[in-house]
Amino acid sequence: MRKCGFLRSLPASIGSMKALTTIVITEADITALPESIGMLENLTMLRLNRCKHLRKLPTSIGQLKSLHRLQMVENAVTELPESFGMLSSLMVLNMQKKYQKREDTEEIKFILPTSFSNLSLLYELHAGACNISGKIADDFEKLSSLEILNLGRNNFYSLPASLRGLSLLRKLILPHCKMLKALPPLPSSLEEVDAANCTSLESISGISNLENLVMLNLTNCEKVVDIPGLECLKSLVRLYASGCTACSSAIKKRLAKSYMRKIRNLSMPGSKIPDWFSQDVVTFSERKNSALKSVIIGVVVSLNQQIPDDIREELPAIADIVGQILILDFPTVTSALNLLGVPNTNEDQVHLCRYPIDHPLVSRLKDGYKIHVLRREPPMMKGVELKKWGIHLVYEGDDDYEGDEESLNESQQSLSEKMARFFSSFEEGD
Repeated sequence: MRKCGFLRSLPASIGSMKALTTIVITEADITALPESIGMLENLTMLRLNRCKHLRKLPTSIGQLKSLHRLQMVENAVTELPESFGMLSSLMVLNMQKKYQKREDTEEIKFILPTSFSNLSLLYELHAGACNISGKIADDFEKLSSLEILNLGRNNFYSLPASLRGLSLLRKLILPHCKMLKALPPLPSSLEEVDAANCTSLESISGISNLENLVMLNLTNCEKVVDIPGLECLKSLVRLYASGCTACSSAIKKRLAKSYMRKIRNLSMPGSKIPDWFSQDVVTFSERKNSALKSVIIGVVVSLNQQIPDDIREELPAIADIVGQILILDFPTVTSALNLLGVPNTNEDQVHLCRYPIDHPLVSRLKDGYKIHVLRREPPMMKGVELKKWGIHLVYEGDDDYEGDEESLNESQQSLSEKMARFFSSFEEGD
């Protein structure tokens, strides 16, 4: 029953449909479900998305022993019944709400029942913008199957220390948790951590154990002064730290050669790119004995905060800076650079994007083709300014040296060593 805007209730007799496995009701006008729904012993999926007047779930919902997936995106439910923890087969729960700017401080807080930690098979939890507040209970480690935990845009100020016990957790999604003050020790299984726009965040426990971490997003975490253990992350290829003024110096000193070799995306406060990048349109020339391996694009971008634009709250990235391949000055490939993280400051931000051989900006390059960088016109986001840009083509052999390069001069150094030294040595104002 999709988009049944005038549907106000379900009959109690629905409970007698014993063979029913799936209920899909979207954008309906229902305010509650009948208690008899608990009799649907074979129900595996219940979807109640965008039923914006649905305010509560029946107590009998705990009797749905076969329920695997419960999706109730964008509704008015603010409290789950205590019987909720009896959903012994529940694997996916999505109760994400749409973010809305609110002026009132009396918004109803979302209440998780004490039985919630009994959901031992739950592997995906999406509870963004639900107004979960205060301190999250410390029995989270009982949710031992959790792989994806999305708590973005909530108002809690601390995460439980037991979070480290979630040994299967791969994604921790916490953007716009503006009351959160600290990240506790995290499980070593994590592949992605998104704490962008956690503007009260002050401290991060050592992350040297996160050997599987691929992406770390700390955009606008302006109070964080260091990321201890950053240099130990063997798998990290994306680090977003635009707007992190307090810790940018510490980050630059932790960027070792081994990390720069793997880097795909890096952003932080800064107004310079290496002077050995070509800061003009580059014409690609094939080399006989050395194949092109990747293209690195560096840009310095600023955002004029005096120009208001509501879309900045919605978009997770600046999508207006693009790379182009030209044939006879005619664009054949246009690709938006992956500039994740929208700074909330006017200060310049430097981004490095490294594109591998299978990316169109590399694979479509042929002898005589040109590559350059520009701002999209008209831009999607107001106030975006492209201050500088540069391109460096990486050929076979440019970045293969494994040994210590302490005594080598710049012309002899590998590409990764040169980039690591560039970041560790420069300070704004040099």
